[in-house]
Amino acid sequence: MTTTAVPTTAARIGAQPHVVVIGAGIAGLTASLRLRRAGARVTQVTKGLGGLQLSQGTIDILGYTPDRVSRPLDAIDDYAAAHPAHPYAKIGADAVRQGVRFLKEIAGDEFLVGDGEENVNLPTAVGAVRPTALIPPSMTAGVLHDGLKVVIIGIAQLKDFHPMLIAQNLERTVLPDGGRVQARAVMTDFEPRPNEFDASGLTFARALDDPKTRRTFAEGLKGFVNEGEAVGLPAVLGLDDHQAALAEISSILGAPVFEISSLPPCVPGMRLNEKLVTTVKKERVEFILGSKVVGRTAADGRIASVTVGVAGHKREIPCDAVILAAGGFESAALRLDSHGTVHDTVLDLPVKLPEGIDADHLTHGDYWGDPQPLFEVGVEVDSSMKVVKDGVPVFDNVYAAGGVLAGATRWQDKTGEGIALGSAVKAADAVLAALPVAAPAAQTAERN
Repeated sequence: MTTTAVPTTAARIGAQPHVVVIGAGIAGLTASLRLRRAGARVTQVTKGLGGLQLSQGTIDILGYTPDRVSRPLDAIDDYAAAHPAHPYAKIGADAVRQGVRFLKEIAGDEFLVGDGEENVNLPTAVGAVRPTALIPPSMTAGVLHDGLKVVIIGIAQLKDFHPMLIAQNLERTVLPDGGRVQARAVMTDFEPRPNEFDASGLTFARALDDPKTRRTFAEGLKGFVNEGEAVGLPAVLGLDDHQAALAEISSILGAPVFEISSLPPCVPGMRLNEKLVTTVKKERVEFILGSKVVGRTAADGRIASVTVGVAGHKREIPCDAVILAAGGFESAALRLDSHGTVHDTVLDLPVKLPEGIDADHLTHGDYWGDPQPLFEVGVEVDSSMKVVKDGVPVFDNVYAAGGVLAGATRWQDKTGEGIALGSAVKAADAVLAALPVAAPAAQTAERN
């Protein structure tokens, strides 16, 4: 990493403040859009497509404390008080609520229903019951409640969806409210393309974008559906023409239809990702895909530019602020080296270990016991999401959001998207408060 005195872009050219957002998961995309809509110039840099494509297309806010949570937004502040190292202790319920509203504004009811105030229970790909807060419309008919009757229909050519397993586990499960679901399973044959016997969910989704193909598919299922049943299908009901596919298949079957997410990459997550990325580009965020941050310059306690590797050369991007939203270990933004030291591989920021844990004890051998402390490692932030070390800002203009934040095992308490949305809103708003933004994005589009 080099250190050179470079004046900020706003001071140098009199332009709108220029913010670099690193990463294109839900945190990075939300931060970019919030900044852009407030009038900032935004460059978004990402080496990959972002984690949303691996997600189930739902929004988790808080699922377990460890008790199952019914009203996640109401439970955040108490949970944060009991877990002061958790990101929610710095983010707070209000920011998460703002993040949910902002995401709903961007995506609309076409992609997400719910307001985050209450969790619903959905079936998983193994027939377990999972709480989540916002869901795609294609999953609403599968919200589990007492007396629900479902038929789970699998496709033999889709190897990662097992209807018998799902139905049997749902049948034996007592729901959180004490009710039960009646479930049975059916397996059918359907080739998404001629002679294709081992297809991915994406292949099926693209095939069902075609009206003729989906009518053939639905007609073949009619005989399996009994009166009063909802029909659970793998989450493959169209990609680009999803709404029409869902409506037409439901109409032909004469029954409510719902999708069950399976292994990643997951089609509902891909739909939501495409919506957000398309919106980012439409609103004239400079979106640099397939490029890794390879350096930065700093002076006077600020990062003045980031260097990106693009198409065989390096590009230096001057900036007034940086939001790091590149994820954690799963995206290689955090890395554990052979000496047991964890590194931020993007901006070389200091990382924080869990309280009372040293580098020699980040993992333990009880793999079915307590969570591994390693997964709580990340960057430390203050209440504005500015990156700090021992409470002191590392740089005056560097913020972090999403999976890189220290203190949470997101898949255990089901706080992943809530952390991402709340921290993205707080980071973006802190940047906007610190920098002069004089005009809305619509008036400054030519600068981007």
